[in-house]
Amino acid sequence: MQNRSARYYAFLSIGAAILTIGLKLGAYFLTNSIGFLSDALESGVNLIAAIGAVWALTYAAKPPDEEHAFGHSKAEYFSSGFEGALILVAAVSIAIAAIPRLLHPQPLEQISFGLVLSLVASAINGGLALILLKAGKRLQSITLRADAHHLLTDVWTSVGVILGILLVSVTGWLILDPFIALLVAANIVWTGVKLIQESGSALLDASIPLMERQMIDEILSAYDRQKIQFHDIRTRIAGTKRFVYFHVLVSGSWTVQEGHDLCEEIESKIMATIPNIKVFTHLEPLEDPKSWTDQGL
Repeated sequence: MQNRSARYYAFLSIGAAILTIGLKLGAYFLTNSIGFLSDALESGVNLIAAIGAVWALTYAAKPPDEEHAFGHSKAEYFSSGFEGALILVAAVSIAIAAIPRLLHPQPLEQISFGLVLSLVASAINGGLALILLKAGKRLQSITLRADAHHLLTDVWTSVGVILGILLVSVTGWLILDPFIALLVAANIVWTGVKLIQESGSALLDASIPLMERQMIDEILSAYDRQKIQFHDIRTRIAGTKRFVYFHVLVSGSWTVQEGHDLCEEIESKIMATIPNIKVFTHLEPLEDPKSWTDQGL
């Protein structure tokens, strides 16, 4: 499992989406429940998103070239943003299907069989979501994490639908079925908006996570006693890759070799602490006033 790539998990997600769509559509046709139909529509989004994830992960893995010197890892953000947009489309589709049924409720049939199919589909999605979360964290893939969060949303959606259908069977209130579908639509809108916001922020060169920035600060602070200073520290994240840029200020009496060796030492320490990070340093004389004029954003 440790050696499997992100693309493997994306293909796994495609297979799971096809299976759960079949189960949920089966539940809809058996019961005539608009709630089960809304659940199947969300799984349809899962399938399209998983296909998009395969493309994004394949493209992101391409090595740097003359046109993209920093690589192609930001392609993952297009996938997660696309998934967020698809979630919003699914919410609208659910609402369109539910509103007529809200005005004209219809009886449900073979509820027990539909519930069984929905429970099986939920178990598949829940298990896969946990696998994707673990893999996304290990591989530092926003695409896998986005897919996992969407699947978890799908699971909670299914749980809500199942409870609603049970209430319909117990109370006979047919209006609960479309009402639950509308609640499903409202719930998944939040997930879609969050994914779009996260992807947009990353495309605008968001900084690396605070915990990783603190690791860098700890490494640099160890050089205070050597009267070495740092400023203009900037970071950004692109998919699985991190980038950090900063200026290293040393005594003007140092030789070029001494300054070079120091920068190499600092860069090596940071790269050994934080995986998939590229470090860029700029050496400056501590005594020169010009060294202090390029601080800030």
